[in-house]
Amino acid sequence: MGRNLSRRQAFGAGIAGLVTLCAPAVLRAQAIGPRNNASGFRMQDWRAHFDSLGKGAIVADLNSRALHWWSADGSDYRLFPTSVPISDELTKRGYTEVVRKRVGPDWTPTADMRRRDPDLPSHMPPGPDNPLGTHAMYLGWPAYLIHGTHDTRKIGRPSSSGCVGLYNEHVAELFAVVQVGTRVRLL
Repeated sequence: MGRNLSRRQAFGAGIAGLVTLCAPAVLRAQAIGPRNNASGFRMQDWRAHFDSLGKGAIVADLNSRALHWWSADGSDYRLFPTSVPISDELTKRGYTEVVRKRVGPDWTPTADMRRRDPDLPSHMPPGPDNPLGTHAMYLGWPAYLIHGTHDTRKIGRPSSSGCVGLYNEHVAELFAVVQVGTRVRLL
């Protein structure tokens, strides 16, 4: 005598079989423990980096690919994912400050960038192909910036020639609240 299963019963039986097949993998994942890939997206205390906030403060944590910003009075804190330099040789670490800001920046690759990639143009005006995105904040070190990018695949990856990159919408948000003179630490 044959047994006809309803759709609901067949679905339930399929789910039970899937759970049975997946259970060993789930148990292995639990035994390994949670992945530690969100460390940069934990709130930091500015006092660990600066003795005062001054006009505000930025910490760009290159290891965790996160940028932290605090307002001058400490009442506003924001956290953004970033791109980071492609190698340690291109990475500058230490203290500096925002010395200039620009909407619609133009881009002139450094001589070192052009040596690494001879196909780079000598200059690029603002626009959708410009690697600096929609906004740029220039740091006290020559050729180091916090800027946007039109290539969203770069965020969260080592992809820059030394700068800290943000999604265009995030750099616009940060640009609106950062003052020239804001203290910056790259670590």
